[in-house]
Amino acid sequence: MSRIGKMPVDVPKEVEVKINEGNHITVKGPKGSLERTFVAEMIIKQEGDQIIVERPNDLKKYRSLHGLTRTLIHNMIEGVTKGYEKSLEVNGVGYRCAKQGKKLVLNLGYSHPVEMTDPDGIETVVAENVVTVKGMSKEKVGQYAAEIRTKRLPEPYKGKGIKYKDEHIRRKVGKTGKK
Repeated sequence: MSRIGKMPVDVPKEVEVKINEGNHITVKGPKGSLERTFVAEMIIKQEGDQIIVERPNDLKKYRSLHGLTRTLIHNMIEGVTKGYEKSLEVNGVGYRCAKQGKKLVLNLGYSHPVEMTDPDGIETVVAENVVTVKGMSKEKVGQYAAEIRTKRLPEPYKGKGIKYKDEHIRRKVGKTGKK
């Protein structure tokens, strides 16, 4: 039995969960609403203020989907109550970030500024050299933060580039002259 899958998901009082045909789940909360369709064979039921996920049998496919389904439902509920955020640091001489309406403008040492438009449901906040990506969907927040990071990956010699706030860059020693 999946240790994560067998744990019930607690539903707070301010959150409304609807389980429709074909395992289409809608979660509404103070920050907004999220929808997702899960594998139809998985058994998702609501008992009081908890959601329980069960699998139809012990085939490998359903064992692997059991914990995943439970975690995705938990992330949806947490997203509409608290939301998710990821912080990125922009390090480097002359590297800057600014916000222009819904556009994030990054000056990363290229001959042109890199402009990125915030996707629906995602908001970016810029404070000095830190970009914070906020939203309800954990998946979308992580994806957009990863896209921002790929515009200038951190390099190991001087540590220049865009890195996650909690990421540690392994530094390398540069060349030494031969005498």
